[in-house]
Amino acid sequence: MNNQFQADDGTSDLDCTCAPISQVIKQRIQSNGKRYFANDNISEFVSQEERDLLVDEIQQKFQGVLESLVIDIDNDPNSHDTARRLAKMDVHEIMRGRYYPSPNVTAFPNEGDTAYDGMLVIRSELKSVCSHHHQPVTGVAYVGIIPNGKVIGLSKYTRIAQWCARRGTLQEELCTDIAQEIKKATGTENVAVHIGAEHGCCTNRGIMATSSLTQTTVLYGRFKEDPSTKKEFFDNIKLQQSAGGKGVY
Repeated sequence: MNNQFQADDGTSDLDCTCAPISQVIKQRIQSNGKRYFANDNISEFVSQEERDLLVDEIQQKFQGVLESLVIDIDNDPNSHDTARRLAKMDVHEIMRGRYYPSPNVTAFPNEGDTAYDGMLVIRSELKSVCSHHHQPVTGVAYVGIIPNGKVIGLSKYTRIAQWCARRGTLQEELCTDIAQEIKKATGTENVAVHIGAEHGCCTNRGIMATSSLTQTTVLYGRFKEDPSTKKEFFDNIKLQQSAGGKGVY
């Protein structure tokens, strides 16, 4: 998709407005009838140039926040460039899955006498951010699939899971988003996702529960319909937890 829409006179929507780049992008999304919730990927409406412009705009707004917190950003050496660091971190790291397109995923045939029709369970470490308080969410996703006519590289499951996580979201939404993207990439309905995570909104504020843990699960296809398949999935999770030394998740 061409992110800079051309007007009849050859100018782009960037040339036709003095509005902040966030407003330009928002209007573009709205004109296409799309939503832009915290957990939505909006990369098709944002070019690389515009991501850089977003960083510039966000930097100015973070600077205002720091000033309103009565932090001396001019003389405190620890606060020099903090606003820009925050802006770059949000766009290029913490919320990368919002502003960047999905990872390239190559599928391989899984057919014939050598086709694998068993269960595959992949453990993927996750970093996300809660859309309520923008506090960190740290945990593990266990992705289970029973392949159909194709498979994808093992690292791609984690790349997809991390791409879904790198945006403001809720764990319930994240679980479903990962499952849907895995289904799309693999072409099978037989997908399960289980996430165990600690939330900064529980550990860093509020109830301050340092042992807090949230678990969510979505099941599709045979994982939902066949009790023995569901049991095998959770048995595999227990094996991975004990072997990986991360039983808390």
